[in-house]
Amino acid sequence: MLYQLHQAYTQTVAPINAYMQHMRNFCTQPWSPLSYTMTGKTIAAAAEVIERVTENYHKPEFGIEYADIGGNKIAITEEVVVEKTYCKLRHFKRNATFNQPKLLVVAPLSGHHATLLRGTVAHLISDHEVYITDWENVRDVPVSQGGFSLDDYISYLIDFCEFLSDVHIVAICQATVPTIVATTVMAEREVDFQPKSISLLGGPIDTRISPTDVNDYAISKELQWFEENVICTVPDNYPGAGQKVYPGFIQLTGFLSMNYNSHVHKHFTFFGDLIKGDGDSAENHRKFYNEYLAVMDMPADYYLDTIRRVFIEHQLPQGKMEYKGKVIDCSKVKRVALLTIEGENDDITGVGQTEAAHRILTGIPEDMKFHYVQEDVGHYGVFNGRRFRQEIGPLIRRFVNTYDQAVEYEQPMELEV
Repeated sequence: MLYQLHQAYTQTVAPINAYMQHMRNFCTQPWSPLSYTMTGKTIAAAAEVIERVTENYHKPEFGIEYADIGGNKIAITEEVVVEKTYCKLRHFKRNATFNQPKLLVVAPLSGHHATLLRGTVAHLISDHEVYITDWENVRDVPVSQGGFSLDDYISYLIDFCEFLSDVHIVAICQATVPTIVATTVMAEREVDFQPKSISLLGGPIDTRISPTDVNDYAISKELQWFEENVICTVPDNYPGAGQKVYPGFIQLTGFLSMNYNSHVHKHFTFFGDLIKGDGDSAENHRKFYNEYLAVMDMPADYYLDTIRRVFIEHQLPQGKMEYKGKVIDCSKVKRVALLTIEGENDDITGVGQTEAAHRILTGIPEDMKFHYVQEDVGHYGVFNGRRFRQEIGPLIRRFVNTYDQAVEYEQPMELEV
């Protein structure tokens, strides 16, 4: 019923959205006398704010056309190299040959599209051959294709590592847990395509440490409550009609409510910037919210799996995590270097939750484990923005380069963190 109500709301405000767009265009055209008056600018600004509030946002493009590599502007071509039912493995192919490490960026499947990591990829692409997990919006996946669970997610990562081989992994937020499990399964199987290193950024590996509002919410209710109150069925007018999902619009509501006053303030600031003619600030606002407000539905099985196994039962830090019905042994991981990164002000994944990976992956030698806390950044600052470009990104580059050539790790590598 929630999905139908959301759909009805979207259809109801669509005419308002169209009218506001028309009004904004009329008040900003050079032939319109209003465009030269304060009244016209105010009307146009108000119209755009209302237009954006009533917009139905769709997945943006990555739009990475060039990369600066060694002082040269190199063209980038996006290509899908592996296509699975619920995920595309996307490659940002550089139109020149470089002998640089392969990097698999594992995007979180947590409500936003992988394009939220556009800035992350754009930075990393200068020093690495970058691939990313581009998860599908479940409302577009036919129900006949079957479901998707946390175990399926882990299987996808193993398959991607086998396809890429000799790869380093950078896992963001939610993706850190399945990355650890996939790495462990590969180590248990003693396959030769284990990742050379894993960098885990802002992930809920042990949510008992420094619990946040997100963590408290997850454990405040029984699993059955989530199943009965937030799991919906995709309506008939989508390709995935009949799919059981955790809708993106519910997740977005949660995101917005966490910092409601901040979002309201930013929209008032945007309104003022439009009136003043501060085009740069206004455009930055548009770019951020075009991405932030574009959300996707998650598979119900996967969502409920994650709530239960990661947030309620804490299976991974307690040594009880299973893959396909068998408890995994994280101590089997011995030849994969580990870097964990946290944000000092992270209000989604508390400080210490990601560092817990060091106590879980006990088979990795201590001189191959590194931890870093970035000062003055929140959750999104761990993988995007100025501090990421200036401090975290270069740290990942040094870490990856350190362990890219070492295979047997006969001599300990040193990395300043």
